[in-house]
Amino acid sequence: MGLFDKLKNIINKKKEVVEDIKNEYEVEDLDEIKESSIPPKKEIDLDIDDDNEDDFEEDDFISDEEEEETEPELDMDLDDDGEDDFEEADFIEDEEWAEFVKEHQNDKKIAEAREIDSYDKGLSKTRKEFVSKLSTLGIKHTKIDESYYEELEELLINADVGVNTVMAFMDRLRERVKKEKITDTNYLNEVIIDELFIIYVDNESLTDKINMAEEGPTVILMVGVNGVGKTTTIAKLAYKYINEGKRVMMIAGDTFRAGAVEQLKEWAERTGADFYGKENTDPAGVIFDGLVEAKQNNVDIVLIDTAGRLQNKANLMKELEKVNKVIGRHIENAPHETLLVIDATTGQNGISQAKSFKEITNITGIVLTKLDGTAKGGIVLAIKDEVNIPVKFIGLGEKMTDLKTFDIENYIYGLFKDMM
Repeated sequence: MGLFDKLKNIINKKKEVVEDIKNEYEVEDLDEIKESSIPPKKEIDLDIDDDNEDDFEEDDFISDEEEEETEPELDMDLDDDGEDDFEEADFIEDEEWAEFVKEHQNDKKIAEAREIDSYDKGLSKTRKEFVSKLSTLGIKHTKIDESYYEELEELLINADVGVNTVMAFMDRLRERVKKEKITDTNYLNEVIIDELFIIYVDNESLTDKINMAEEGPTVILMVGVNGVGKTTTIAKLAYKYINEGKRVMMIAGDTFRAGAVEQLKEWAERTGADFYGKENTDPAGVIFDGLVEAKQNNVDIVLIDTAGRLQNKANLMKELEKVNKVIGRHIENAPHETLLVIDATTGQNGISQAKSFKEITNITGIVLTKLDGTAKGGIVLAIKDEVNIPVKFIGLGEKMTDLKTFDIENYIYGLFKDMM
């Protein structure tokens, strides 16, 4: 089975997951399904004013007092053999309990469908601009000639796949067309999709999983230029891990930017995270003291904010080197992750940032914010091809729950579902 056939199977299976849930609950949109699982723990107001960060609104969350749903009491008399003795009818005849069980059996299915649907909605702009034009290209041209190649090249560059990546891609495509004697432009669309994802998955050794510490706190260092959404990304990550039952601390390592420490502190309060920070002082010292407190309080995950002054690479490199040494001396093998936050709407400027940060520190993963706000979702492929760093999270909306762990199969679905 070729890669295209595998992609087609992936997309069709994901379509089935979404459609099955929609049909079962008789809804047009998955957002219409009422949550049956335990809701987020904390109500959060997301309106924090800051010139360098996003302002956005959040749907209402429940309060801290969560209703606990319990199964009906059963009469369980123990026989002498130590086995529980109860009637199966106790489960079957209780309609409320049966309904509860059904809902919770569907929780995972609903969660999976919602995750797939979020990629569908979040990548709709790219799909509309790129995939629909790709389909039109196959109809417009009756033969594969230089005119076809020129339009395809422009289409890929506009999708932010990246000039270098596109040039190499076009060379491979021309060679394959010639070798396989391809003349059908509709079939060529399959070959194009095939080749595009060879960029990401061929000989894949990168991982999108977060490297969690076996003992002690997992330390995640967050880097990126000011204005890309770094602080709100830290808040969303804290929110994600807190709702997974983790204790999270934010450390304000961006100590000199006006308002940065106070802003992160406010996010910590709103998400329920621990916080450590001091203004106008040595970042490495603040981080050291914060890590001491994190260990004392048995924190599970530490999210460290850093300065984003890329204009002066030499100074930033020295600062990050010092920060890394302090972290490594205090917690073995830390930082466990260094995540670079990039604003997807900045396109190739984001690729330049990735290359620059890669020169000055060890970047282990990318967080792409605002991917839903651009028609240039091809930047995911450009990042993989040009800087060889895995995308670990993507932002597909403004809500706290819209920061998603990157999933290449869901990404494929979000881009090409209309072509399969």
